[in-house]
Amino acid sequence: MAIQLSVTVRNARLDQIETVIGAAPTIEIFTGAQPASCAAADAGTLLVQETLPSDWLAAAASGSKAKLGTWSAAAIGAGVAGHFRIKTQVGSPSDCHLQGSCGEGAGDMSFDNTDIAVDQTVTVNTFNLTDGNA
Repeated sequence: MAIQLSVTVRNARLDQIETVIGAAPTIEIFTGAQPASCAAADAGTLLVQETLPSDWLAAAASGSKAKLGTWSAAAIGAGVAGHFRIKTQVGSPSDCHLQGSCGEGAGDMSFDNTDIAVDQTVTVNTFNLTDGNA
């Protein structure tokens, strides 16, 4: 039999993510596939680097947590977005705490256009975390 957690415990686990990573972390969007783990070096071409709002995730509800506010920045590189990394410091792979895939309406994070040009405004449309063990 698998361990099951209440929605209250799942929400508490999700809310700890923002607490641990801290206020105003950096999101970096790269081309290509994500590295094997958060501890691995950055991979791909850096397309976007943005400091997120100081309160960047909504409170968890029903075992899920979504982005809060507008996540938008001008692109510094050109290419097709493939993955993202959320870090506590700019440009430090050792401070990566979240990473995942991204795409147009697909992946862990979505944009309206993943074919990014330099100086294009890139806005994250969706980003959700869902806790398991329901």
